[in-house]
Amino acid sequence: MSSYVAPLKDMMFVLTELAGLDKVAALPGYEEASLDVVEAILDESAKFTGGVLDPLNWSGDQEGAKWADKAVIMPKGFKEAYAQFVDNGWNALGGNPEFGGQGLPKVVSAAVQEMWKSANMSFSLCPLLTLGAIEALELAGSDEQKAMYLPNMVSGKWTGTMNITEPQAGSDLAAIRSRAVPQGDGSYRIFGQKIFITYGDHDMAENTIHLVLARTPAGPEGVKGISLFVVPKFLVNADGTLGDRNDVYCVSIEHKLGIHASPTCVMVHGDNGGSIGTLVGKENEGLKYMFVMMNAARFAVGLEGLAVTERAYQHAVAYARDRVQGRAIEGSSAPVAIIRHPDIRRMLMLMRSHVEAMRALAYAVAAAHDASHRHPDEAQRAQNQAFVDLMIPVVKGWSTETGNAMSYLGVQVHGGMGFVEETGAAQYMRDARITTIYEGTTGIQANDLMGRKIAREGGATAKAVIAMMRATQQEAAAQSGPVFAAIASALGRGIDAVSEATDYIVASYGRDVRAVAAGAVPFLHLMGNVSGGWMMARAALVAQGKIVGGEGDPFYPAKIATARFYAEHVMAAAPGLARVVVEAGSSALALDEAMF
Repeated sequence: MSSYVAPLKDMMFVLTELAGLDKVAALPGYEEASLDVVEAILDESAKFTGGVLDPLNWSGDQEGAKWADKAVIMPKGFKEAYAQFVDNGWNALGGNPEFGGQGLPKVVSAAVQEMWKSANMSFSLCPLLTLGAIEALELAGSDEQKAMYLPNMVSGKWTGTMNITEPQAGSDLAAIRSRAVPQGDGSYRIFGQKIFITYGDHDMAENTIHLVLARTPAGPEGVKGISLFVVPKFLVNADGTLGDRNDVYCVSIEHKLGIHASPTCVMVHGDNGGSIGTLVGKENEGLKYMFVMMNAARFAVGLEGLAVTERAYQHAVAYARDRVQGRAIEGSSAPVAIIRHPDIRRMLMLMRSHVEAMRALAYAVAAAHDASHRHPDEAQRAQNQAFVDLMIPVVKGWSTETGNAMSYLGVQVHGGMGFVEETGAAQYMRDARITTIYEGTTGIQANDLMGRKIAREGGATAKAVIAMMRATQQEAAAQSGPVFAAIASALGRGIDAVSEATDYIVASYGRDVRAVAAGAVPFLHLMGNVSGGWMMARAALVAQGKIVGGEGDPFYPAKIATARFYAEHVMAAAPGLARVVVEAGSSALALDEAMF
């Protein structure tokens, strides 16, 4: 079984050449994110993830989290690894310095988080939820709540969760029934059951801080009557010490297809008088605050799609180099390693090219997030935020769907051995499966992209991005030789496809939303494929410049070759996806009554 090795060279290439690390480091408050500092951080992260987290991935999957007497026991080694994680300051990397964080930009923490997720996705889910809870409390928490919870959450000493879903209310949050009863002293007692709560309980940290959606007695029906509450596992005394055990317990954990080491909990509030919590922000505005957590989590889940593909790719390459079977199509009568077979190379190149495309897009979005918060010019902040808003559902939806497809290819590269658990390839496919469901299914992401992000603003941001894509395409077309001709041609067709589909959405959404929605997921794939192709073309142009400048590193010709492969094997689908989007309504809806 192969070991995870962080792809530091490609990470640094993307950070410096595509995400604009130098520009991020020039933003107010990010001055310490210099090239040498970032390189040192990534080097240390690679050592920790490869040496500590990766060895627990397989054993954690086999042992799984265990439940007994309303408590979760983590697999062997996880508690010790988490203590080292906290002691080394990894949880605090991007945290607010006011609460003990290191204040590094999101684009740097994104690269580090990618390593956590590649090395051990189950482990990485714990800090993912904590970081989302921190963002929500920073946005809407009172000064008292921030002082009480954030220093220990930023350090990782305490972890955080989102308590959203209920048995009768999956994605339909209007159906939430959990009750919050005011006590007259500023506190509330919470009653209700929450399901699918990642790391709702565990034994790695001394306290868990739950952010819980519930209804107050005076709250209106529907989503407008939902409030947000902070509910600690152990109550916190005025001096910061831990007090009594709160009335919130894990009554069972789910038995899942994958991520076996990550406890997915059924949480019950109020079996013994109600769990005690305090209101976050204003009453009845809980959903607004929770979406802060969800947007942060959606980006992080998108990174999971990238990360699992990277890990599956590394595993498949290692196996393909070692596995000797069959003879070469030509040139040798002796058995050869399967990496010599054209179809194996095709699958590996699909995995590799998607990894590079997803990484470039995710890091570019993270850098735009940094600029949206720190750029001194208000117009630049707004422009970057619009780009982030447009791309979050793409990063989440497209990257996770791609992660599923690519981890499937990883099993296929192994042939029959991929179906055998002991080779390890199957774990990546099983772990990847949840990512398209987390924080809103692919359909939810696609409808968000079409409705809130494109139709609502008349396609303004999408058209601005299309213009940036066209500028890259024109630059590629100006290069000489057949390689860049192929890249430019494929990107041009892809841009035309996105433009056609965007125009259709803007023109049709108001008059026939069902027909447009029928093509939402194909449009998400189209937007992801072409955005990835845009990033790959940018990467190829940078690599070409390095070669012309005298760089002899084989990394750069490989980058161009991978970009060409992506253009010819992935971007080729773009015109067809556009036709699906435009024609989906008539084909998907015309026979719906007869068919179903």
